[in-house]
Amino acid sequence: MQNSEALIVAWCERELGGRPVELLFATAHMSDVIGVRLDDGRAVVIKSRPDEAGRAGSCVTVQRVLAERGLPVARPLTVATVVEGLAIHAEEWRPGGDILHGDGPEIAAKFGSLLADVVTRSKGVNVRPPLPNPVWLCWDHNGPGVWPPYDWHDARADQVPVPDFIEDTAIRALNRLRRADLPFVLGHGDWQAQNIRWQGSQPYAIHDWDSLAWLPEAAIAGAAAGAFASAENPTLAPLESSACFLDMYQQTARRPFTFDELQVAWAASLWLATHNARTEALYETAPIAGQALLEQADARLLLAGA
Repeated sequence: MQNSEALIVAWCERELGGRPVELLFATAHMSDVIGVRLDDGRAVVIKSRPDEAGRAGSCVTVQRVLAERGLPVARPLTVATVVEGLAIHAEEWRPGGDILHGDGPEIAAKFGSLLADVVTRSKGVNVRPPLPNPVWLCWDHNGPGVWPPYDWHDARADQVPVPDFIEDTAIRALNRLRRADLPFVLGHGDWQAQNIRWQGSQPYAIHDWDSLAWLPEAAIAGAAAGAFASAENPTLAPLESSACFLDMYQQTARRPFTFDELQVAWAASLWLATHNARTEALYETAPIAGQALLEQADARLLLAGA
């Protein structure tokens, strides 16, 4: 048995009072996620990721509170505990539901309304801000360049050229975002179709709470307005759909954004799109986000006041 497997087995026995006897699924990206059946019959999900200054603990707390407040969120079964540098927690297994595909205005409205509900219900949750923010939203980094430090990208950044328009757009969006002086809130920072499941027209499960963000509300909404349609691959939604997303977000939140907030929202949509387009360039994959960014950058920059 590998050391990591032994660590998880020991953790389950200690924290859940049961031993894993069957692997139900396993995925790995920013976090290692496995579904296991314990020897008492329970099916649970175990998530582990490198600890970042207590960030995981805040994410799990918010996830638990939102489940208690009625959102379709898998209920955490433990707090996040740090073992050998890994933050580990367990949550209920919530299989099923369907990905809602599409990038039209009607789909955008559904995603915008649901995100507003998430952010509204997150207000007042007393946790330490979950910092650092996810790297794709980390325009507030303290590094010397445009992009935040990121091992996966940094190893290729000096080897693979990135089209100039991607970095030029990122710089203009970055400068606009850093001029903002707005209060921060908690919100889901990876609001993509692939992270949400639906049953018919109703949301069934919101996944990936490791991606919680601490940013101005307009920035959370704006990033999501650009990325909501991403399913198999990250993309940038059509301009009309992003506008519909933001309109429905404000209606559901019952709070119109100020002119400054709207500019921040559009700038945030661009920053996330440039991150995705840069990733495509660095790994030489199909420029899905890159092509959409090329077509829309000027219009979004104008709306962002950048």
